[in-house]
Amino acid sequence: MTRLAVEEHPNKAFGWAARDSSGVLSPFKFSRRATGEKDVAFKVLYCGICHSDLHMAKNEWGISVYPLVPGHEIVGEVTEVGSKVQKFKVGDRVGVGCVVGSCHSCDTCRNNLENYCPKSILTYGAEYHDGSITYGGYSDTMVADEHFIVRIPDNLPLDAAAPLLCSGITVYSPLRYYGLDKPGLHVGVVGLGGLVTVISTSPSKKKEALEKLGAYSFLVSRDKDQLQGAIGTLDGIIDTVSAQHPLLPLLGLLKSHGKLVLVGAPEKPLELPVFPLLQLVIIWRKVVGGSMTGGMKETQEMIDFAAKHNVKPEIEVIAMEYVNTAMERLLKADVKYRFVIDIGNTLNATTS
Repeated sequence: MTRLAVEEHPNKAFGWAARDSSGVLSPFKFSRRATGEKDVAFKVLYCGICHSDLHMAKNEWGISVYPLVPGHEIVGEVTEVGSKVQKFKVGDRVGVGCVVGSCHSCDTCRNNLENYCPKSILTYGAEYHDGSITYGGYSDTMVADEHFIVRIPDNLPLDAAAPLLCSGITVYSPLRYYGLDKPGLHVGVVGLGGLVTVISTSPSKKKEALEKLGAYSFLVSRDKDQLQGAIGTLDGIIDTVSAQHPLLPLLGLLKSHGKLVLVGAPEKPLELPVFPLLQLVIIWRKVVGGSMTGGMKETQEMIDFAAKHNVKPEIEVIAMEYVNTAMERLLKADVKYRFVIDIGNTLNATTS
């Protein structure tokens, strides 16, 4: 945990920040850098709450820098562009996800995988090129290099678009990379999702998963009989859970050559016994892999896909002053299924 003096930049900004590992957020005045020649500045209208925000606010990963303004699911309207910006103009609907900088010269950057660049810069709580600390989207304004700006199509509501910039790309990218996006494949998601077999600890979520979200089937992960009956039925599993949970039973659900892809980030290490894993890998050739968000080209592709096919997350829009309660509910998994802060309509009411 690091505490820093707040840098002074030309453009005044206002948001909510955590000051220490209690994770409690409160009003915070700070400043943004001036809009550079390749920068896009925009008014923040909505920002999604990611489970990473909770981890970072509480310094559960041991890398937090305070004061910390969370938020990497940021959408809004362009207010200013730099002289060399080519892709955006004032009034455009835009967004910023998890990354706001990279080296632009390594192999991963050249292959449109800026999120894996060794010098990638996170949207908040990281050191920017100029030595300042980045602040996230729980704030009234945002400025970022145009390379890390995503265009939001007109037919995609901004509040629904916000969570796609982290949770959306975090699932989309591994589906593409691991070849689980082909017609006819049977994919499971640990944690409630749609158009798949849902694997959950909560039997109460079954009706909604099947009837509302379009899941093909539902498995209760704590029910040994259900798991036994589903052994060897899935081509792949996307594990989105950010809490400790056993991985070995999930591997048993996979077909030969199946893939278990971890995209959640639990506070403590997950357990995976080696000998049973070797048996599964050697006999059935199963794979355990990971994935972290996505590059800028793929993120734009995902947003465009969502807009074209009317794919929107289930969200609960909240006022800025509700954010600490929302964090408490998130810790209890008491949200269906993503909180989105109405920054544009509610942030200013918290200035006094």
